[in-house]
Amino acid sequence: MILVFDLDDTLYDESRFVESGFRAVARFGKQQFGWDEQDSLAQMLETLVREGRGAVFDRWLAAHGRHGKALVATCVKTYRHHKPTLSLFPEAASLLPSLSAYPLYLVTDGHKIVQANKVEALGIAPLFRKCFITHRYGIRHAKPSPYCFELIRRREKADWRQIVYIADDPSKDFVGLNPLGAQTVRVLTGRHRHVTAKPGFEARHTIPDLSAFPALLAEMERG
Repeated sequence: MILVFDLDDTLYDESRFVESGFRAVARFGKQQFGWDEQDSLAQMLETLVREGRGAVFDRWLAAHGRHGKALVATCVKTYRHHKPTLSLFPEAASLLPSLSAYPLYLVTDGHKIVQANKVEALGIAPLFRKCFITHRYGIRHAKPSPYCFELIRRREKADWRQIVYIADDPSKDFVGLNPLGAQTVRVLTGRHRHVTAKPGFEARHTIPDLSAFPALLAEMERG
């Protein structure tokens, strides 16, 4: 079996990265304009819950009488380029080293610098044969495209039935792989855990968290 893992909300809690990024922007506001860092962070988190991530910096700047595309762009760059402090889910921290006998890969969508910083912060690159950040190959090859998985399959000279992808987002993670015969595993962690998948978008297997994966893997290997 070739084991391929997603990153965000599969191996760690992505909300921790989001909060870390907001803190970096709040520090920028403090340094540049003298705005209270904790008040800024609280406002950003409130906007995130109420309106979603896309409105956060616009609302924060507008509340301070500052706006403009250049300033928003600076906030976005600060968010994307900051060096986060992250930790794996406890289940992931114990699972990954235990799978060293298997070929392990990572496939993750997202901004190239952002995702690379996450991998670096988590210190997980040595655990994988290769970490594929799909946007390095062009946005058209982001999930649900199977492009990066095909690169893995060729690299390992494997059949699709030997590919196992463990991920959390039913809107894109499994629909491109299921028709090819890959094994897909949905882990019910992170912000998508309560999402009901559309027909054809669900994984072949579902587990509550990564602690349940070894038993499922043994079952898959028995056929």
